[in-house]
Amino acid sequence: MDTVQEIIETCKTVAVVGLSPQPNRDSYAVAQYLQSQGYRIIPVNPRVEEVLGEKSYPDLKSIPEPVDVVDVFRRPEEVLPLVEQAVEIGVRAVWMQKGVVNQEAAALARAAGLMVVMDRCLKCEVRKRKQPDKN
Repeated sequence: MDTVQEIIETCKTVAVVGLSPQPNRDSYAVAQYLQSQGYRIIPVNPRVEEVLGEKSYPDLKSIPEPVDVVDVFRRPEEVLPLVEQAVEIGVRAVWMQKGVVNQEAAALARAAGLMVVMDRCLKCEVRKRKQPDKN
């Protein structure tokens, strides 16, 4: 199984860093779609209290429950400290959205045993690869 498929199939709690409360923003559309597909979304945005009916946290370390994957909607130069926090809280994967590439952060994440995806849209990959429920 490739990394993208493994994340889609095994990582069900997604911390969305930079999740905007504005419906016209990509981060909102991706998080809303993931919610509709049964993923648990945890907004990470210090400027808002809640997005998509979920409490927002100022940073990854403030989240009081386990997180499987960190979905990053931040500029590439802001990714390294996020990956450091992700490693610290024990996530399984870091997903950098379309246009977000940071090789140093990716190397740190991989060295800590995390799965890493860069420059790809999680919503697009879930839509393309998710197997229909067999119920």
